[in-house]
Amino acid sequence: MRERGLDAIVAGSFQGRERLESYLIDDFLDSNVVLPLEGEPVLLAFATGRMSRMLESATRGVETWVKDWRIGFGGAKVAAVLKEKNLERGRIGIVGLGPTAPGEMEGLLPLGFWNSLVRALPQATLEDFTQAFTDFMLVKSEEEIALLRFGAGVAERVCRVMADVTRPGVSEAEIYAEMMRETYRWGCDARYPFMSLQSGAANIGWGAPRWLLHAEPPRRVQKGDLVQAEIHTLYGGLEAQVQMSVALDPIDADNQACETVARRAYEAGVKAVKPGATFAEVVQAMEAPIRAAGCWAKTPLLHTLSFGATGFTAVNREQLAGTQEGRVESQARPGIRRGELVLQPGMGLELEPNACLNTHRVNIGTGVLVTASGCEPLNDLPTRVFHVG
Repeated sequence: MRERGLDAIVAGSFQGRERLESYLIDDFLDSNVVLPLEGEPVLLAFATGRMSRMLESATRGVETWVKDWRIGFGGAKVAAVLKEKNLERGRIGIVGLGPTAPGEMEGLLPLGFWNSLVRALPQATLEDFTQAFTDFMLVKSEEEIALLRFGAGVAERVCRVMADVTRPGVSEAEIYAEMMRETYRWGCDARYPFMSLQSGAANIGWGAPRWLLHAEPPRRVQKGDLVQAEIHTLYGGLEAQVQMSVALDPIDADNQACETVARRAYEAGVKAVKPGATFAEVVQAMEAPIRAAGCWAKTPLLHTLSFGATGFTAVNREQLAGTQEGRVESQARPGIRRGELVLQPGMGLELEPNACLNTHRVNIGTGVLVTASGCEPLNDLPTRVFHVG
């Protein structure tokens, strides 16, 4: 803030995926936080219930990070706090104007909040502080790493449950329910999109299962299927993400080929992650086995934890020409965001290689921590396809 000449920053959740105010308050209260360059932060919660639950934790011995908390929300309330601190002519950094997460590439700040803030502070200078703020979040402290490891341990248990319950004839809903039960049983939450789950021998779709979003019955899995999930375990504000694939043997030759290529891409990524490497270099290393095998990739090969940099590959998509999937993908512009980002010890990355042949797809992966000499994978089970007879 001092380097940028900022007098204060404003951060809020605004129902965004990354809950950005959590980094300043060690909590999630649907709040706005005003952090002045000098002095203590002010927390503004929109509902009394949010504050009461924080105070209940305090009675149990959990120290709150912010002492100046108030009820009230929105741009006008934030402006009043800034005026109170004699910053009505100040230079204010706004977190949330720029990209924050998937689906939030144009920011997440509500227009009403912005209008109220600008109207109340006509002489202030307001500028985007989003990337600078989220870059701080990329390098984890020892405390954050402990939370991340716990969340990853829960994710490993969830993967084991998925492997145990996935059998021919079982519905996607039963698999999903048992996995979420295990997540909550350990006191973890699930960050949006909570859990992606798809099944079939050649299902290229991704995201939440259709029956959660649309009135259709859950599919029952059968031999020859791949059942694939992306699990977003969240503990203490730290997300440990994994991609788990269970094969109901026998699977066909295309899926076997995709399985081999996805694992090679994972191994290439683990080898490439080290301090001083750029984000783009890791994406390119993971891309090489996919390119060589004639596969393509539907979803990112790599992203940061939390979101900041994301790496897609555009290789080998000509195989989709003239297909319905080709019509979808021809409108996409896959590439690397923040490729210049230099990896540092303590950063969290998600290696999530996916290899596709036409509409056959295999996705595996785990979070890794950048260490002084390379990287530490946080999970084992989801780094390869799990086969059941």
